[in-house]
Amino acid sequence: MDHVTFLKTIPPARKAALTERSDTAGLRHLALHLGALGLCGMGIVLGVPGWPLLVLFHGVLLCFLFTLAHECTHQTPFQTRWINEVAGHVSSAAVGMSFTWFRYFHLAHHKHTNDPEHDPELADGPRPQSWQAYLIYLSGWGYWSGTALVLWRLARGAPLPGYLPARQIPRMRREARMILALYALALASLTVSPAVFWLWVLPALVGQPVLRLYLLAEHGRCPPVADMLENSRTTFTNRLVRAVAWNMPYHAEHHAFPNVPFHHLPDLHADLAAHLKSTSNGYTEFTRDYLGDLTAR
Repeated sequence: MDHVTFLKTIPPARKAALTERSDTAGLRHLALHLGALGLCGMGIVLGVPGWPLLVLFHGVLLCFLFTLAHECTHQTPFQTRWINEVAGHVSSAAVGMSFTWFRYFHLAHHKHTNDPEHDPELADGPRPQSWQAYLIYLSGWGYWSGTALVLWRLARGAPLPGYLPARQIPRMRREARMILALYALALASLTVSPAVFWLWVLPALVGQPVLRLYLLAEHGRCPPVADMLENSRTTFTNRLVRAVAWNMPYHAEHHAFPNVPFHHLPDLHADLAAHLKSTSNGYTEFTRDYLGDLTAR
């Protein structure tokens, strides 16, 4: 059974329950994520014993705001639209993205998942096939240089890909200019205080490889087919990882039915588990299998 056939089998009442949004569930999860981020940041500032390790935890929580931004492109984490918009813009800016740009980039990814010719995630080439490419990918260099280039192209009005709607380009340009100005101010603050370095720059650099490992499992080594239950991978993991990633390890479920908010993905998984075609028993297993297929060059 493919994802289209599966969706047709869901009774209307069940579909309504699965797609019900909740400000309470979304705000509670956001409070936990930001609370953990704040506690790590406080520990770094106060220099508590073991604080260098907190830099890694802080960086992971910071970089995984990407998964919140991703959810907000679908308007699913919160019932209230403006909360989705604010959360999406803030979380995107925290990881170097224009939220409006990312929304249309991500929608194109959903439309052409794993299609090497049309999926914008593959516009710069396939996922790493060699050890060299893998290590470069893991470093986050491609992400940071890519997002910087996107912001620069948006800000100066350069030609843009066709999946970005013309009516939204002025808004994307304004967002990009605001983000670049914000980052310039943040970097300028380093001449007065090192706070931005310890609470954003260094954590973002050390946390990004963890996000890269996580994201690679979503579609890496999945076939370029139309069935979302095959071109996207669900990774079975523990509750903590699912919480930090806003339940996106249920990734085949998300691609099969993207209108389902993060807090209902476990319920969708219960319905869909028997039909999943691409799965891994944890990120360690996925990484081991992926590394086993890498070439020397």
